[in-house]
Amino acid sequence: METENPIVTALSEQVDKVLDQDFSPVGKWLSGTLKAVKAGECTVDYTIRHEMTNPVGTIHGGMVALMCDEVIGMTAYTLYNEYHFTSVNLVVDFLSKAVKGEVLSVTAKVMRKGRTIINLECLVHNADGKLVARTQQNMVRTPMKLR
Repeated sequence: METENPIVTALSEQVDKVLDQDFSPVGKWLSGTLKAVKAGECTVDYTIRHEMTNPVGTIHGGMVALMCDEVIGMTAYTLYNEYHFTSVNLVVDFLSKAVKGEVLSVTAKVMRKGRTIINLECLVHNADGKLVARTQQNMVRTPMKLR
């Protein structure tokens, strides 16, 4: 019998809601809407606001990286780990532009979880399904217990 995952249960109650009670202040500022969650995978939609753009009016690369890092962190959290995991690296491939007003769907998925390292991938699509960015991130276990 599979053990209930209280993190996934709690997050499931937030599906289709703005994440205004997010884990981090920057996550709250991003103001994403949780679209799907299960252990090892999350999808959050973000609407590009003016303050998220660069001088030419497209989304700033740092904002894409921030969105991915936030969803990746949430995805790692869904694994119901005993210890806190933190980022080791984040590799971002920017593949297409996105502009103010567009909604980006950010989906992170655990590719491999070991005892000390979690490898995750994150894909960013626009409303038409076009791939805007792809990221890979490794997270390492810290000595800090979560519960």
